[in-house]
Amino acid sequence: MTSGPIEEELAKARSAYRNRGRWGEDDVLGTLNFLDDAKRAHAASLVRRGRPISLAQECNGNGPQRGFRGRISPVRFKESGVDAAAGHIVMSLQAGTRWDGLGHIHDREQPWNGRPCTVVDGSGDTVTGIEHMADAFVGRGVLLDVGRVVGEDGRELPDGFAIREEHLRATIEAQGATSTVRRGDIVLIRTGRLARCRRLGDWGEYTGGPAPGLSFTTLGWLHRTEIAAAATDTWGFEVRPYEFPGHVMAPLHQIAIPDMGLPLGEMFDLEGLAGECAADGVYEFLLVAAPLPVTGAVGAPVNPIAFK
Repeated sequence: MTSGPIEEELAKARSAYRNRGRWGEDDVLGTLNFLDDAKRAHAASLVRRGRPISLAQECNGNGPQRGFRGRISPVRFKESGVDAAAGHIVMSLQAGTRWDGLGHIHDREQPWNGRPCTVVDGSGDTVTGIEHMADAFVGRGVLLDVGRVVGEDGRELPDGFAIREEHLRATIEAQGATSTVRRGDIVLIRTGRLARCRRLGDWGEYTGGPAPGLSFTTLGWLHRTEIAAAATDTWGFEVRPYEFPGHVMAPLHQIAIPDMGLPLGEMFDLEGLAGECAADGVYEFLLVAAPLPVTGAVGAPVNPIAFK
């Protein structure tokens, strides 16, 4: 439980950006309700070349997880005989590219829609498990390459850089009309943090360490634009270290997921997509990003595919 100035800011955001009850007391989709069939049909019409681009990091034991908060990189086991070809994989559901579901984090011990925290128990999220979103993450994707537009080197943002609304607006203006954000969009925000790890050949503190990310102050933009979901190429979506002094855990998450109902994606590999968008000047595309429908999961792996 937080207190003092931190809680005052959380309280103001909680009141200003709350969507609880907006889609009824039984809702299991949150802001994905903004994404309807008509919007999906329009998104399908954006495919011009039929080129698929995977936005997933590879699943293997080489990184980037290092056990922070119980998350490990995938471990593959091989058996002898006829099972050798298949093998088995043991991994955290949030080990790699993933969506955070509506039960992922609570605000004052309440998950999405003000339900009691007891709905998430030893068996998982018994109400808003990620399986309810299995076919919902299909729609118009928009890439905001903030690292390229705002980064001093035209490539990436430094660790601890807080992306504010003015940075998002500047990126949209620089990229042009195809990056205009509309209701029901799935917005992908590139910081360049993943690219830096690869360039240096070292995961460093990618997992749980300092990183560029969205500022707590962007909650107003996330709410006002009525987007369906948002994702970044970082481990934790929001800027790290956090913008508040003292102890606080994921303040943007605390409001965005349980109060706003906004699913957040993390560890998306946006490098190939960013290159394609920069080359053709088009930053909108059909995005198919279905999570594994693991019953009761509060987050799940995904292999997002952008079609240009």
